[in-house]
Amino acid sequence: MNLLDNIDDPADVRKLARHQLTPLAHELRHYLLDSVSKTGGHLSSNLGTVELTVALHYVFNTPYDRIVWDVGHQTYSHKILTGRRKQMHTLRQMDGISGFPRRVESEYDTFGTAHSSTSISAALGMAQAAKIKGEHRHAIAVIGDGSMTAGMAFEALNNAGVQEDLNLLVILNDNDMSISPPVGALNRYLARLMSGQFYAAAKNVGKSVLPAPVLELAKRFEEHAKGMVVPATMFEEFGFNYIGPIDGHDLESLIPTLENIKKLKGPQFLHVVTKKGQGYKLAEAEPILYHGTPKFNPAEGIKPSATPAKITYTEVFGNWLCDMAKQDKRLVGITPAMREGSGMVRFEKENPDRYFDVGIAEQHAVTFGAGLACEGLKPVVAIYSTFLQRAYDQLIHDVALQNLDVTFALDRAGLVGADGATHAGNYDLAYLRCIPNMVVMAPSDENECRQMLTTGYHYEGPAAVRYPRGAGIGAAIAPALTTIEIGKGEVKRQGKKIAILAFGSMVAPSLGAAEQLDATVANMRFVKPLDVELVKLLAATHDVLVTVEEGCIMGGAGAAVAEALANEAIVKPVLMLGLPDKFIDHGDPAKLLSLAGLDANGIAASIKARFGTLPAGSDEPRLVVNNG
Repeated sequence: MNLLDNIDDPADVRKLARHQLTPLAHELRHYLLDSVSKTGGHLSSNLGTVELTVALHYVFNTPYDRIVWDVGHQTYSHKILTGRRKQMHTLRQMDGISGFPRRVESEYDTFGTAHSSTSISAALGMAQAAKIKGEHRHAIAVIGDGSMTAGMAFEALNNAGVQEDLNLLVILNDNDMSISPPVGALNRYLARLMSGQFYAAAKNVGKSVLPAPVLELAKRFEEHAKGMVVPATMFEEFGFNYIGPIDGHDLESLIPTLENIKKLKGPQFLHVVTKKGQGYKLAEAEPILYHGTPKFNPAEGIKPSATPAKITYTEVFGNWLCDMAKQDKRLVGITPAMREGSGMVRFEKENPDRYFDVGIAEQHAVTFGAGLACEGLKPVVAIYSTFLQRAYDQLIHDVALQNLDVTFALDRAGLVGADGATHAGNYDLAYLRCIPNMVVMAPSDENECRQMLTTGYHYEGPAAVRYPRGAGIGAAIAPALTTIEIGKGEVKRQGKKIAILAFGSMVAPSLGAAEQLDATVANMRFVKPLDVELVKLLAATHDVLVTVEEGCIMGGAGAAVAEALANEAIVKPVLMLGLPDKFIDHGDPAKLLSLAGLDANGIAASIKARFGTLPAGSDEPRLVVNNG
C-alpha cells in the first residue's frame, strides 16, 4: 500500500508509526519529482525540505500550531500533505494552486509569502498574539540561509529574543544555496561551521534537547570541533536557545529534536542542514538549473530547446552591461541575490572586481549604489520591479533626494505569469513617476531597451528602465551604444480621430488594435518626463485619446497624460487602459493580458465600447510627426 495515497491532511501523518515516516518521505519525494516535471515549478528547494516538512507536521499540531515558510517556494511537500495532492497538476496554472503559500488557499498556509525574510516577523506576531489571547500554540518560522542575509530577519530576531515566554521556534534551513550562490559574512560563518562534522558543535549546546545518539556522535567528533566558532554565540546573544546543527534529511534526528524543543519555553533556534535537490542526482549536481524548471522528463533531465529562442530582455540587459563596462571603467553592477535572474552571469565573469551581489538586501543594494555614486562611480542596480518596492525609502531618500547618478534596470515589469501577484511588477510606473529627479522609461522592443539603458546611464541623475519578462517582438539590436532624446516619444502609425498613446510592451498590441480602427499610435517611450508636446499635438488633431500601459491604471502613465492635459487646460475624452485595481493571480501571461483587455483585440474592443462610432468629421489634416 502507498502511504501517501492515504494522507489527506497532517492528522493522517500523525497517525503513522515512526518507522513509516521514512518510507513516506521517499514516496513524497518521488511524487514531487513526477508532479513538478509535468507542470514546471520550483524543484531543488522542494526536494531539499521533504523530511523537514514531514517532521514538522508529525510533531506539531498543525494548523493550530502555525508554520510560516520563508519565501515559500519550498512548500510543495507541505501542500501535498495538507490536502492538495490531487491539485498538484494545476500548480502555478490559471485557477490552479499557487507555487507559494496563500492564506485563501488553505488554513495550513498561515501566512502568504513569496518575498524573502518575512517569516520570523510574521511568526513572532503570531506567537505574541497567542500569548495575548492565552492560547498555548507554537509558531514556527522556517527560513533559509539565503533569506538570513536580509536585515528584516535580524530585526525580527532582535525583537523576539527579549521576549522570554513566547512559544517561537526559528528553523534555519541551511542548504548553502540561495537562488544565486550565497554571499556575505553570515554565509562564510555558516560555511566555516559546516566544514566540520554536522554534530561537532552539539557538545556545548542543546544537551537537553538533542537525543542521546546525537550527543554520542558529537563526542566522537570532538577533535574536529576544536577551534571552531559555534553559531550559538551569535544567536544566543539575540536571546534564543540555539540547537544544532543537525541533519535535515535524518528523521531519526529531526523528530526527537523537535519533540524536545516543543517542551521548552521561550524563543528557540534550530539549525538544520539540508541539500537542495536531495534524492534527485541531476538536481543535486545543478541546483540552480533545477531551481525553477519547465516541464521535463525526469529520466533525461532538463534539455536545451532544439529551436533557438528569441533573445530576452534580460539578455539584452546583460549584453548591454558588458558592452557599457568595456566603454566606461566607472561602471559597477549591483544585484540583490539575483545574478542569474537579472542576466549578470557574464558580467561577473568578465568584471569580477566591479560586480557586487549584496545578498537578499534590496535596501542595502540601493543605498550601496548611492554611496558609490557619491564617489564618482556609475552604479547600475539590476533588480526586479517587485523587489525594488522593498527599497522605496532608499530610492527616494538616499538616491533621488540627493539626485545621485544611479541607473536602475527593472526586470519583470508587468505581469510575470506562473509566479503570480507577488512577483508581478505592476506598480513601478506609478511609484516611480511621482519621485522628483527620476527619469522613467519603458521600451517597446529589444533595441529600444538597449538605447534606453544607454540613455539612463548617461543621464546625470537617477534613471529607471523597466522591461518585461521574457522575449520581445524580435527586433534587430544595433551594436552601437546610442541614446535617445530624453522626454521624446514617436508616432509609429498615423490614423484618424483616435490617438493611442502606448507605453512600453503595449506598443505592439496597440498597433494591432490600430489596424482595426485606423487609429494613430504613439510610442511614448518616457513616462517621466512625459512628452507633453506630443500629447498636445495628438489632442489637437484627434477626437479622443487612449492610453495603454502594462501597469496599474491608478497613478500610472495614463494618469500622467491626464495630468498633462489638465495642466494645459485641454479638454479631451481620455480612455485609460491598463491593469485593473486588483491583484492578478498566476497563469499564462498572454492569457492574463487578454483577460485584462490588453491584447490587440481587447484594446480595440475597449475603445469601441467606450466611444462607439465617433462623430463624422473631416479626415484632414492627418497628423504628421517627425519620427526621427
